[in-house]
Amino acid sequence: MGTKIGLSGDKGPVPSSIMAPLHSLQDTLQLSFRNFRLKTKQQELLLRIGALMLIYVLAFVTRLFSVLRYESMIHEFDPYFNYRTTLYLTEKGFYEFWNWFDSESWYPLGRIIGGTLYPGLMVTAALLFWMLRFLRFAVHIRDVCVMTAPFFASNTTVVAYFFGKDLWDSGAGLVAAAFIAICPGYISRSVAGSYDNEGVAIFALLLTFYLFVKAVSTGSLVWSVASAFAYFYMVSAWGGYIFIINLVPLYVLVLLVTGRYSLRLYIAYNTLYILGMLLAMQIRFVGFQHVQSGEHMAAMAVFFLMQVFYFVNWVKHQLDDPTLFQAFLRVTVSSAVAVGILALGLGMATGYISPWTGRFYSLLDPTYAKDHIPIIASVSEHQPTAWSSFMFDFHVLLLFFPAGLYFCFRRLTDATIFILIYGLTSLYFAGVMVRLILVATPAVCLISAIAVSSTLKNLSGLVRSRSPVVTAAKTSGTTKGSAKGGVDHTLPLQRKGATVLMAGTFYLLMSYVIHCTWVTSEAYSSPSIVLAARQANGEKVIFDDFREAYFWLRQNTPPDAKVMSWWDYGYQITAMGNRTVIVDNNTWNNTHIATVGRAMSSYEHEAFEIMQELDVDYVLVVFGGLTGYSSDDINKFLWMVRIGGGVFPVIKESDYLVDGQYRVDKGAAPKMLDCLMYKLCYYRFGEVTTEYGKPPGWDRARGVEIGKKNIELQYLEEAFTTSSWIIRIYKVKSPQNR
Repeated sequence: MGTKIGLSGDKGPVPSSIMAPLHSLQDTLQLSFRNFRLKTKQQELLLRIGALMLIYVLAFVTRLFSVLRYESMIHEFDPYFNYRTTLYLTEKGFYEFWNWFDSESWYPLGRIIGGTLYPGLMVTAALLFWMLRFLRFAVHIRDVCVMTAPFFASNTTVVAYFFGKDLWDSGAGLVAAAFIAICPGYISRSVAGSYDNEGVAIFALLLTFYLFVKAVSTGSLVWSVASAFAYFYMVSAWGGYIFIINLVPLYVLVLLVTGRYSLRLYIAYNTLYILGMLLAMQIRFVGFQHVQSGEHMAAMAVFFLMQVFYFVNWVKHQLDDPTLFQAFLRVTVSSAVAVGILALGLGMATGYISPWTGRFYSLLDPTYAKDHIPIIASVSEHQPTAWSSFMFDFHVLLLFFPAGLYFCFRRLTDATIFILIYGLTSLYFAGVMVRLILVATPAVCLISAIAVSSTLKNLSGLVRSRSPVVTAAKTSGTTKGSAKGGVDHTLPLQRKGATVLMAGTFYLLMSYVIHCTWVTSEAYSSPSIVLAARQANGEKVIFDDFREAYFWLRQNTPPDAKVMSWWDYGYQITAMGNRTVIVDNNTWNNTHIATVGRAMSSYEHEAFEIMQELDVDYVLVVFGGLTGYSSDDINKFLWMVRIGGGVFPVIKESDYLVDGQYRVDKGAAPKMLDCLMYKLCYYRFGEVTTEYGKPPGWDRARGVEIGKKNIELQYLEEAFTTSSWIIRIYKVKSPQNR
């Protein structure tokens, strides 16, 4: 019977002709869901993918503290040059960027941009910007630059996973990805706003190593070519490619010495060296250094050694007489060594092969830069690394690292030999120079991940194991023994011990996560251009003096004004103040920097003559006496003296010291009290009371009362001082107005 729907909307029973297909569909779906069961390997794969995706997101969001607490801005000093050149690239195009002569830098010399930088970072950010614009995302190039490093840090976790998987297993890969995602040693150079070369270079470095090890393991030409292109990207991004081009030959040499030569190794290294070298030569800043620079000769020597090995192995298969082969081997090896030494000697004697640079020497001898190249030693990140820095950047990984070395030595393969060499060499260089902690971080994370993964795997297997039945056989004479079964009573104790060790391991891992989060949020997410401090009551105070000063320069000085400052601030003045600088952070011309150092350390009338020669209009100094900012020019002043004295012997460090001590109080050296830097920093400071109960002119950064308060300027006049006195700008008087 049919049903009728009344005016009130009440419905009668649904006919069975409609319900039957619905019940049938429901039963089919239930049966399908019951039959749809993932296999164990599929479940593991799904869990790994999910975990890797979470790690990928974690690596990105944990680097956003600076954006959340401050704003989207570029950090530090060098990134401002990178941002300025990237902006120029997106506005003018690659051709103009590649042939750009920058007249606002290193006045009056200028700078050829395309031939004096590694363009990989700028091209990468520009491509990301153009891609986002093509997809109709309205973003500014500055925001792309700010987020470039976190994006590539997330990509690095993926490479670390696959590298760890090939080195050990998928568990080690996941742990390595998690370690490197939050490791402070990597976060220090990859937070949002840290738009520096290392932001993409560590990704390129780890990718090159992974693809090369993959090529050695498989002998595939595809992986070899991929490693060469990854090396090309690394060369285009950072000068640290020197580490790759020396570590890979060292690894190949170790394999040759230990009898692990194979055709797979021959294909992988030859492809990387030849194709990678040809690609790297396309970078103007690198050019022919692969065949002319002393830092690249090890790679060339190993390349020719590989050809000798190949030839010797071919002859060995052709000769049946072992005695004849031994004689041939002696002649071949002797000839190869003699030819190599002769070629190296001729190359160095004729000047075709350039000697090692000072930076390279400073890696082998930590005291070299201090004795011979003070401009390198003056950079804080070039100092030897303290143990506290290792603990700060690696934390519990320092405990896991030796255990990981042990596991790698127990399972020696071509891949684990590479990670052993990478880990040990990079850790040595990290001890020589604090900046190179960044290069050691991937190796420390990978080796530590092997230790954690293997330990947890062994302990969890012991915890899950069942008590086995122990069978004891007794025999008497010729009679058959009777078996007696018993339970292994030591296993419960082993389980308890394994449980305790697992709990301890998880505790260390949790402490690592807490430490990394704290370091990221407090230490590595504060942009140096915006300073923060806390008052006695805990209230946070922001000092935005740098941007205040650069804005004043841009608005209140002529467009063609030339600004003299110490080289640390050159990039920021050019990028944010839009004014021409005498020297900047490129530090390519030591004599020009020494001239600025001489001016700062001379008497005012002597400095005026130097500034007239350089056509200087304004002088900018950084001063922290009022706020307690310790990274100011007074604390950097001795480096100005040393660098200036290295070129101009008239500048002597002893003239600024008293009994070997550097002082700014009443006991300071007479020349210190009358030099230009002292006058510009402490001008009118003697009238200021900085702390309650302290006399006027109390320097909070050095904790002393300044030695000279009534400072008068004859050749310069104060133009602008920021609200917290961190930046002070002076105008150079014209000769007729003195």
